[in-house]
Amino acid sequence: MPINDKKFASRVDWNLMRTFVDIVRAGGIGAAARQLNRQQPSISAALKRLEESVGATLLHRTATGVEMTTAGRAMMTLCEDMLESARMMPHQIAQATKRVEGIVRIQIISGLVSPEFDDAIASFHVRNPDIHIEIRVSPWRQVLDAIEQGEVEIGVGYDNNVRGSLIYEPLFTERQQLYCARNHRLFGYRVGRLNELKDEGFVLTGEDEIETITQLRRRYRLGKKVSGMAEDINEARRLILQGVGIGFLPILAVQEEVAKRRLWPILHAEFEPSYELFLLARAEPARDTATQLFLDEVVRRIRAQRRS
Repeated sequence: MPINDKKFASRVDWNLMRTFVDIVRAGGIGAAARQLNRQQPSISAALKRLEESVGATLLHRTATGVEMTTAGRAMMTLCEDMLESARMMPHQIAQATKRVEGIVRIQIISGLVSPEFDDAIASFHVRNPDIHIEIRVSPWRQVLDAIEQGEVEIGVGYDNNVRGSLIYEPLFTERQQLYCARNHRLFGYRVGRLNELKDEGFVLTGEDEIETITQLRRRYRLGKKVSGMAEDINEARRLILQGVGIGFLPILAVQEEVAKRRLWPILHAEFEPSYELFLLARAEPARDTATQLFLDEVVRRIRAQRRS
């Protein structure tokens, strides 16, 4: 039975918790011993001492490594929170003593509309006025490459795959719609079958086009006739507004034009493609304090919004 010990925090060896995390992350006691350059019996003994301290079995050995019990999963969550708090301590102390300077470099996709991201920038600047914030805009693949290569530490964008070198924090689900300008023949009408549009002139966004959109176009043979190209959502919107062609745009990025009836959504809602946008960062880098504080500010707001 688990131990109900009011003095647990002062009695437990915190290094045992770190070893437990190492075992789980390595996938086994032997693997953890090799990574930590320690003897396997000492790792096993550390796990046993921790289990005796909490009064519960945390891990079961399996043919392929270890498997967490219910108590082990709860312990892992708590240990990761404690390690994160410890990691953040020097950054938070630096912020509290108002000694934080530096540059936060961020790379994002064009046409991004995110109140949580904007609010994070505003509140972060109020608390850290000496930190310079630099934002670059690029197609989504370049966002991923820039983070992986260390050109920037933080990004916001899309990914059609999962790169092991990056961490992904879901920001929001974005939807796109197919729009035409007021002077287009389709203005005021909805299309029930996408293949009806295969001969229409399209404004495309090149490398900035989300792969979900690319797959949809190919499926229905849309965009064979290219009447305009702009690798930026804002410039693609400009071309569509001027009647150059029809094109896909994020719904949140063109709300004002739709409200003023300058743009018309051609598709029924059930045809609107959607995809996840992420806050992106390199996995476990040695981030400077300015970057780490900004990342934590955005993540905190994203998660608070998700809980609400």
